[in-house]
Formats: sequence, C-alpha cells, structure tokens
Amino acid sequence: MKISLKAMRVNAKLNQKEVAKAIGISPNTLVNWENSYTFPDVTQLSKLCFLYGCKMDDIFLPDKLAKSE
Repeated sequence: MKISLKAMRVNAKLNQKEVAKAIGISPNTLVNWENSYTFPDVTQLSKLCFLYGCKMDDIFLPDKLAKSE
C-alpha cells in the first residue's frame, strides 16, 4: 500500500499552507505534488520527510514491494 503525501500531511496534523511555508514552496506546488501532477525533487522530499517524520522509503518503497509480489 502506498502512503500518499496528503495522508502523511493529514497524519502530521498540518494544513497545506503550513507545510508550504515550512519547506519554502507555494501551496499550489504542494497541491500538485499531492495530486501527482508534479513531484518534489530530492531536497524538497527530504524536507517533507523530516516534517512528516517519515523516511523516503515510506513513500516509494511500498509500491516497489507490491509490484514484486
């Protein structure tokens, strides 16, 4: 099961404006990431993971494991 960026944000009890301000992006950019229209680069993803208290594997690895089963 893939953990979405939106689910991580909600679990962290943050709104889009708070996350955007914390990592230095616009709220529209975060909306695009959460809807998979665009994707964060490694630096931005690292900031998100720090903010959400997760690892990059939590976002990307579950999909890879599901495909191999």
